[in-house]
Amino acid sequence: MTALKIARLDNTAPDFSTQLKTLLAWDESDNLDIQQRVLDIIANVRENGDKAVLDYSNQLDQTQFKKASDFELPTSVLKQAWDTLSAEKAHALQTAANRVRAYAEEQKMHSWQYTEEDGTILGQKITALDKAGLYVPGGKAAYPSSVLMNAIPAKVAGVGELIMVVPTPRGETNQLVLAAAYLAGVDRIFTIGGAQAVAALAYGTKTIPAVDKIVGPGNIYVATAKKMVFGQVGIDMIAGPSEILIICDGKTNPDWIAMDLFSQAEHDENAQAILISNDAKYLNQVEQSIGKLLPEMERKDIIKASLSSRGALIKVDSLTQAAEVANIIAPEHLELSVEDPDALNQHIRNAGAIFMGRYTAEALGDYCAGPNHVLPTSSTSRYSSPLGVYDFQKRSSLINCSESGADTLGKIASVLARGESLTAHARSAEFRIK
Repeated sequence: MTALKIARLDNTAPDFSTQLKTLLAWDESDNLDIQQRVLDIIANVRENGDKAVLDYSNQLDQTQFKKASDFELPTSVLKQAWDTLSAEKAHALQTAANRVRAYAEEQKMHSWQYTEEDGTILGQKITALDKAGLYVPGGKAAYPSSVLMNAIPAKVAGVGELIMVVPTPRGETNQLVLAAAYLAGVDRIFTIGGAQAVAALAYGTKTIPAVDKIVGPGNIYVATAKKMVFGQVGIDMIAGPSEILIICDGKTNPDWIAMDLFSQAEHDENAQAILISNDAKYLNQVEQSIGKLLPEMERKDIIKASLSSRGALIKVDSLTQAAEVANIIAPEHLELSVEDPDALNQHIRNAGAIFMGRYTAEALGDYCAGPNHVLPTSSTSRYSSPLGVYDFQKRSSLINCSESGADTLGKIASVLARGESLTAHARSAEFRIK
């Protein structure tokens, strides 16, 4: 294996801003062929329903469905998957689920209202979505953690029915995924995937119910389909490659930091792993650790490609400057591997999840810490947040005018409505003026 060369940046360089912008640039140009293919799939599913889903599944996933009713797995299969797990896996899954649920319980929004002096009542009513759809990658890919992270907040929110779709290429199912679905309380599971599954969830077929929102990860076809059905249904987010940014004061074991960088770089070649430090010698030590540890990694080729093309070691003069750079990057995952993470955190504004202190590996957040691992990527943490219970709840405004309130507000509304030349608005309010 040839030596890995990782980019080095210094925030004192006159062209640092340009270098950083280039490092963060992500080619989001849409593949027009994929777009057209997905458009055709969606149109076919809308027109032909179950038959289209059946044909695409048998063709693309090499399944052997005879009829649409074959799509759905009975709940007994989920229970069996859970009942036959090894004790070690069952304990790990149950512990993770308990922690995710406990955190989610704290996120629930609650209805509220207040009464004004004249008796007018104003407030906000919180209700859960009626139906939500969860997309889960299938076959040999096993992401039980994604099932927990997406399904548990929905159930805590009170979603009426949670529908999960998971492809089963050549009929392959994953026991951990099914066990996680059982543990999380998924109501129904259909063994379909791809853009056709997204279209079925968005528009409904005779067999598959239409939902109000679709969440969960998937490949480029799934992501493109979610983009295209947005508006018909809600979606969680359009996720880009995984990211980790670490700020370190030079006092954490460099092997730990190298492995933390690996933990996201191993996702795929486009993942981004960046380390910022105010200690130039420490950056050298971490680079040495990377070279030492990389050969023993199972996914070393992917890690090398990721670090070579999108990774970086950035030197800054101070931890405060490190925070300023971090706010520009607005990473999905941010580790504050420093002596006083609470103090440094006061300077952080943009991050999907913040991992505090030397002992908090980002990987813990992926599986079992409790907070959700579905996070904004590609600098979107500047304006968006992790998936949570609130994504499965809706807010409705409440207005209940007293007779006196209708008189007072009616006069105000009348003036403003007539100012906008909306006479019916004005008269509607005026009718209730004493």
